[in-house]
Amino acid sequence: MLEKFTNIFRIPDLRSRVFFMLAMLAVYRLGGHIPTPGINGDALAAYFNQNAQSSLGLIDLFSGGNLRKLTIFALGIMPYITSSIIFQLLTVIYEPLAKLQKEGELGRRKITQWTRYMTVVLGIVQSFAIALTLTSSSTGTPMVTLPRWQFIPLCMVTLTAGTAFIMWLGEQITERGIGNGMSLLIFAGIVVGLPNGVRELYQKIQTDAWGNFTLIAVAIILVGMIAVVAFICFVERSERRIPVQYAKRIVGRKMMGGQSTHLPLRVNSGGVMPVIFASSILSAPLLFANNAWVQNTTWTRNIVEGLRPGEPWYELIQAAAIIFFAYFYISIVFRPDDISDNMRKYGGFIPGIRPGKRTSDFINDILTRITLVGALYLIVITIVPQFLLTGIHLNHLWLVGPFFDRLPTWMTNGLGVTFYFGGTSLLIVVGVAMDTVQQVESQLIMRHYEGFTPKSGRIRGRRSW
Repeated sequence: MLEKFTNIFRIPDLRSRVFFMLAMLAVYRLGGHIPTPGINGDALAAYFNQNAQSSLGLIDLFSGGNLRKLTIFALGIMPYITSSIIFQLLTVIYEPLAKLQKEGELGRRKITQWTRYMTVVLGIVQSFAIALTLTSSSTGTPMVTLPRWQFIPLCMVTLTAGTAFIMWLGEQITERGIGNGMSLLIFAGIVVGLPNGVRELYQKIQTDAWGNFTLIAVAIILVGMIAVVAFICFVERSERRIPVQYAKRIVGRKMMGGQSTHLPLRVNSGGVMPVIFASSILSAPLLFANNAWVQNTTWTRNIVEGLRPGEPWYELIQAAAIIFFAYFYISIVFRPDDISDNMRKYGGFIPGIRPGKRTSDFINDILTRITLVGALYLIVITIVPQFLLTGIHLNHLWLVGPFFDRLPTWMTNGLGVTFYFGGTSLLIVVGVAMDTVQQVESQLIMRHYEGFTPKSGRIRGRRSW
């Protein structure tokens, strides 16, 4: 394995790509230590400790811990992800944009340019929400050391510029690195926070935070993490193979075709994208959750309280959003009509299925069934660890809530561990790691070097976004 790893540095082009990726990730982490001017760091840390298990914890996860310190990269890439969702939805429902997407590279560049503009707009809106929340909330000590009229525009300019720079970093890693730039930025932010999660878990053991159940709780966490990682690896490499037969044909003086192959359909073709999309949609409105106006209005406060992580309505909406985005994402990256046309063009067919429309419908039916399985898998990975760690507050349900009060406290209130051990973070870390290994392995094989795994166990990564 060591020799295979050193092969990366024997190839000049691959070596430069890896070093460039590491340099860009170092720049990203460096920006995570530059605070926004006018912030009282101690008061902000106390505020986040009070709201550790709220929506702020989930948003802070995707920002790589930058929101907790309100650095210049506090917004992370969430505005870019939200902007990408908006334009991908528009390509489905807005015909002129759909035609532009079909124009090839020129059309895609135009849509990418508009996505960047929308990212800046969303960065302005979200930074305004953060600045407004910080100036109107307090932990006894003001979190902002500047006057409100000075801090709000300064915060908006700083955070929006940081988001635009992060977007540029991700695009550079995708083009000049080893791909998956945006995913790698999220990966780096989560991995950097894992030591803090381990330290907090160790402190809970020392202080005997769970009483007589401390050792049992730690065992559940460790076994659960190992089981989740193994389950993720198993499903991410699972696929449905559709047999394809190519007819023999004469091209010039050579006989072409005649071989049998298969069309691989991934069980989870969307990878981690449906979870990220669903989380970004649910976390964006919650930036306003701690605003004074929201908290002082009864109906808005009730809505916000019902949409916090761990609440039944939040988990239900998140599950529905994951299913929706799983089908939505696969409809964009996988087109059965195009596959059927290309298959017929080269003399291929599925045994027992007529070429053309019947083949397209057959592929679409299989894709619909396995996508549902993949979406349910994502829901299990996301909700079950959260049920163990943060609990699902079934006792907050109307009418039936008192019945769930009889359940053990750890089932309704969780074990109080940070989001770093949640299913979403593990799914992102494992999925992006598999993608990165697959990208590097494909570069090695293309240059006639042996990959990290034997051919029988070749790692198959997900589609990049």
